[in-house]
Amino acid sequence: MTPPAATAWSTAPEALDSPAATALWRAYCTEINDRWYLRYEGRRTDPAELEREIAAQPGTDLAPPRGRLLVARYGGEPAGTTGVRLLDAATAELTRVYVRPELRGRGGAALLVRAAEDAARALGARRIALDTRSDLVEARALYARLGYAETAPHNDAPYAEHWFGKSLTTRAF
Repeated sequence: MTPPAATAWSTAPEALDSPAATALWRAYCTEINDRWYLRYEGRRTDPAELEREIAAQPGTDLAPPRGRLLVARYGGEPAGTTGVRLLDAATAELTRVYVRPELRGRGGAALLVRAAEDAARALGARRIALDTRSDLVEARALYARLGYAETAPHNDAPYAEHWFGKSLTTRAF
């Protein structure tokens, strides 16, 4: 008998510079940048642009004590990542939700988001916010399915087109 797919997944905090976290961050940046450039310029990301993007966002704000980087594993292998960082004493921001393409559709993204919500609660947050782009329709559908509602902008991130929020307590966001 095959065990349920959920038993194949695990999540745990990870150091930003671990080989798994580094590889997943590079894969995330490659995909997110390629999607943008293909959408607006009809080309993939130039390698130099990718290196600048990776260097510009080292993720140090996802390290303790004000943040957490999480890595999901599927069957013990690095499969996805996400992070949370405190924006203020009550609000955390969800960022970098990524699952390797060949493992999508197996529950990993929802597992990562829920683990990030738990990490945000552990940091003391009572609500969680995020931003995303219009072309990331899969992400927007995931957030809506997990109870996130569109909100007013909480930041001025250059590529943000949609903002979402969710209460981490029983009260509405």
